Amino acid sequence: MKDAHGRPVTGRISWRKFAVLSVPALAGTAALGIALANGALAASFAVSGQQFKVSADSLKGDGFAQYGSVDANARGDLLPVAVTAIKTAQLDHLCQSVVTHLPVVGDISLNLSAGTGRTPVEATDLFVDATQLSGNASFHQIEIGRDASTLDKGPDGAQGMQDLFAQQADDVSISKLRQTAWATNAGTFKLSGLSMKISKGKKECF
Repeated sequence: MKDAHGRPVTGRISWRKFAVLSVPALAGTAALGIALANGALAASFAVSGQQFKVSADSLKGDGFAQYGSVDANARGDLLPVAVTAIKTAQLDHLCQSVVTHLPVVGDISLNLSAGTGRTPVEATDLFVDATQLSGNASFHQIEIGRDASTLDKGPDGAQGMQDLFAQQADDVSISKLRQTAWATNAGTFKLSGLSMKISKGKKECF
């Protein structure tokens, strides 16, 4: 490569340009560090290295909020999640599964089911840190694009970082719920007709 006068240009670093480009990245890292120090982590505990699957025929909840956040594992890795927070929720035909692969033994599946009779699963102050969610959903009085730090319809503490996207609604109804998550927190979690099974092989809720 040559300059405007035809002289060869050797590899040089423009420290002024480098500093200008580095400031936003460093500022972003510092802001995330401060946010995490102030308790902006979604789950209040170090999550495992395995995600689990949850399904339900239906979910009905009052006081819905959803926003982006991060979980952290025991190694300190940050894991992006979408937090779904609901003040009170009822779930019909709840299924939860996780598959662990063990050397020599192979896949081991843990399956939990509840709310399969007339009494649904009940939860209060429910927080789900998910990476995937699907189903048929309906909301009342929904607000989309609200600043995550100003959410006020979900459980206490259901707020994200300032300037980040969020949404909330008076209530939510989801049929054929399917989600993959790192963690779940709840103030109370009542599992009617609880059944837990461990079996060889890969047996998941969906």
